[in-house]
Amino acid sequence: MAFKNLRDEIDATLARDPAARSRIEVVLCYPGFHALLYYRLAHWLWERRWFLLGRFVSHFGRILTGIDIHPGARIGRRLFIDHGVGVVIGETAEIGDDCTLYQGVTLGGTRPSQDQSGQKRHPTLGNNVIVGSGAQVLGPFKVGDGARIGAAAVVLREVPAGATMVGNPARQMPRRSARDEARPEFEPYGVTGEIPDPIARALNGLLGEVATLRARLDEVERERSGADGSALPLAARQDCSCDGERAS
Repeated sequence: MAFKNLRDEIDATLARDPAARSRIEVVLCYPGFHALLYYRLAHWLWERRWFLLGRFVSHFGRILTGIDIHPGARIGRRLFIDHGVGVVIGETAEIGDDCTLYQGVTLGGTRPSQDQSGQKRHPTLGNNVIVGSGAQVLGPFKVGDGARIGAAAVVLREVPAGATMVGNPARQMPRRSARDEARPEFEPYGVTGEIPDPIARALNGLLGEVATLRARLDEVERERSGADGSALPLAARQDCSCDGERAS
């Protein structure tokens, strides 16, 4: 049945969004939940080869919610789409159970062309994946279970299970400690705490090296100038000149 487990999806929204106060509020006021209703019906039609009708239902749902889910996509249970405006899920995308998508997320393909029709060209998300707002996951690869995609990240290659990806192009952050892994918790927008920028870190290292080299160069120049007396302090140069006058 197309609409089974709807109660689980409502409860998933209540569990992950502190702004949700009741089940009836989720049913009436949450576009992410509405988009899933339209998707379930459109997908049911799509699997029975009623392609045009499935696309029409999907298109109608996109007009009402601002969330574009292709009826050919495969979505697991308890998906939570928060806010949802601008979310795009492509035809061959697959989403596991208990995943979370924020606004502006794209699960898309690369180099679209007619000869790719019927081929896998969109990503596959494992279970418990969180994709932060504005993130782009592009290509037919796997995002492992429990992965976190930071806001505005652009992911172009496979993501290991439990990894946290940030940046453009996305790079993997250091893994959490074993103690943190033993106590997983929901992380809104994919990443919490300070995010170290690997590019900024490299630039800061280069700037430090430049400052060190500049200081060493100044030191060498002072030593060479001091050898011919041109860089001696003013008082020292005056003493030298007086000694020369007495000698004459």
